Amino acid sequence: MPKVVVIGGGWAGCASAISAKKAGAEVVILERTDLLLGLGNVGGIMRNNGRYSATEEAIALGAKELFEITDKYATHVNIDFPGHNHATIYNVTKIERPVRQKIIDMGIEVKFFSRVVDVEMEDKKIVAVILEDGEKIKGDAFVETTGSSGPMGNCTKYGNGCAMCVLRCPSFGGRVSISSRCGVEDMIGRRNNGEYGAFSGSMKLLKESLSEEIQKELNEKGCAVVPLPEELKNEEKLDIKVCQQYALPAFSNNIVLIDTGHAKLMSPFFNLEKLRLVPGFEGALIVDPYSGGKGNSIRYLSVAPRDNYMRAKGVDNLFVAGEKSGFYVGHTEPIRI
Repeated sequence: MPKVVVIGGGWAGCASAISAKKAGAEVVILERTDLLLGLGNVGGIMRNNGRYSATEEAIALGAKELFEITDKYATHVNIDFPGHNHATIYNVTKIERPVRQKIIDMGIEVKFFSRVVDVEMEDKKIVAVILEDGEKIKGDAFVETTGSSGPMGNCTKYGNGCAMCVLRCPSFGGRVSISSRCGVEDMIGRRNNGEYGAFSGSMKLLKESLSEEIQKELNEKGCAVVPLPEELKNEEKLDIKVCQQYALPAFSNNIVLIDTGHAKLMSPFFNLEKLRLVPGFEGALIVDPYSGGKGNSIRYLSVAPRDNYMRAKGVDNLFVAGEKSGFYVGHTEPIRI
């Protein structure tokens, strides 16, 4: 039985592990933190826009497992808000545990606190990956799903500093590019102004810290759009974010919130002192990223060139998935790709 080693336990890592297991392989996920799903523990949006068709296509092709879980833990279904149509919003406070249980029930091994820092190669093949503590994990094929965010030095260099986000680099160590360790030259994205990388998606607010009116709207409709005073509008932030469906005037003229269990504010950062000047936000508290009033993690810094079989160019047995494999956005793509 071939052994597949999946590096990274986000949406892409979990989807890759499930696919490999269903194909008959022995599978292990190496996750550097203590949680699966990574940015999926912040995101909360599925089936929006063309991703509805993409989701149904994936299910029809046999990749139903993770979509069934997000549907089950949806807080709202078929909602519209600026830049998004017929979206499903899943509860980020409940999603990790059932996904973890699904992975375990399928017989997939998960090794947490397993940060891969290097590779051992023979010719153009990886023989083993090397963990931070020196342990070697051998395999026949390797799938890198480490994403393209961080490590925190990059967030400082290209952003406004470490945002202490859900990636939690200070505690678990920064992300390491496995493709780069194999000698592959990764691609780096640029913003419209030429700077490297792009700010991650948004910040979470404690829903209970908002006014009762806003809470009620979130609970009933799944979203809330609150006009900003003229002096707080900031069009410059529209071009620094990863997801370009947010580069719309509605996101500079308003506070756009969705109900993911928290109140997800669809802005890469928002100064807390200024936010509290907006009616209904006088007691607002940031949940995650903890420094969301100043910045967010920086992404698009480590995308591997690959062929149409998702194999990293120049390495015979390294495959890439999720954001590592292209300049993708959203949470549907990592599950499908």
